[in-house]
Amino acid sequence: MKSIQTLIAFTAVFLIASVFTACNKETLPNNGDPRIRYIRITKPESADSLIVGAYQSNLIAIVGENLQNAKEIWFNDQKALLTPTYITNTTILVSIPSQIPVEITNKLKIIFSDGKELLHDFTVEISEPLITSMNCEYVPEGGTAVIRGDYFYAPVKVTFTGGVEGEITGIADDMLSVVVPAGAEPGPITITTNFGETKSDFWFRDNRNIFISSDPFTGWWNSSFVVSNPGSDDPPAINGNYFRVNKAISSWNWLEAAGGPPSAMGPISKNIPDEAILKPEDYNLKFELNTQKPYNNNMIKLNVGLASDFNNNQYLWAPPYDTHGEWQTVVIPFEVIAESYGAPLTVSPDGYYTRVLFHGAGDLDCDMSFDNFRIVPKVLK
Repeated sequence: MKSIQTLIAFTAVFLIASVFTACNKETLPNNGDPRIRYIRITKPESADSLIVGAYQSNLIAIVGENLQNAKEIWFNDQKALLTPTYITNTTILVSIPSQIPVEITNKLKIIFSDGKELLHDFTVEISEPLITSMNCEYVPEGGTAVIRGDYFYAPVKVTFTGGVEGEITGIADDMLSVVVPAGAEPGPITITTNFGETKSDFWFRDNRNIFISSDPFTGWWNSSFVVSNPGSDDPPAINGNYFRVNKAISSWNWLEAAGGPPSAMGPISKNIPDEAILKPEDYNLKFELNTQKPYNNNMIKLNVGLASDFNNNQYLWAPPYDTHGEWQTVVIPFEVIAESYGAPLTVSPDGYYTRVLFHGAGDLDCDMSFDNFRIVPKVLK
């Protein structure tokens, strides 16, 4: 009799437990299965901002139901670091991995302690390449160009105008070294990664708007400075002839290195665009420089874009500057030069006065070579 009573009691307890469990599961959201409802950023003032993607290292909140048993979270093929105290049944706070994915699925995957997996569409937004400059915009075929910028994530491709691709010889997030291929033409370069493609605002071998050149020499001053056939002690040519100032310059000695009025410079004096004269803030002055000895004293005064006569209060390009025997591209915002004259620039259909003048305090043991003085847009047009 006692065993029968025990069996009846056990059966009753089992039936009550089964009914309770069934009812409890039915009352759980999504029948107790994990679910992601949305993802948001974690700043309190933007808590209602829902997102479908975010950048590396950003902290995000995954909101849903039955998330408390999350064991791993993956973004593409990169595993995130989970903090148990940041995991509840309705929310997971997690930082997107900073590592660059190799396989891009645009999926977020949560693995739970019971082995279940939950997938959710989510894009890790990785910046496309950012191109800021080249150490030298004039590099010969077979030479190595150094490109500055950011987000140069391997695998990376550099394509020159002309459709030819360069060989990458060095790579970091913010710098690329690339061998210039045969067939590279003047124009922008394009850098491509798995995360986008960017065309440079600057031109490689920029041949636009050159207003002082030695091909051929024109002007009033110092044709003897022109180097046409570089010797063993000369810097290598990068774009035909260049001019080299290789002499001691005494303090306050007046030495015009290049330039002249429109009548002496010829058609090249008209190469500065009208738009640059009217809106100098949209343009840069650029030229290539090679210092065999540091520019560490004296002063270089530049006349660019003057419609009438020279200005001895012109822009002062002060030392120090040292390229250590390599050609480099110098960039000076044109609006800074224009402002140095103290009056607005005016358009001149007849051309412009130009001058590169050494004149300043301090003796300079000068050995500096120059080429390709040009006024070019800051932004690709």
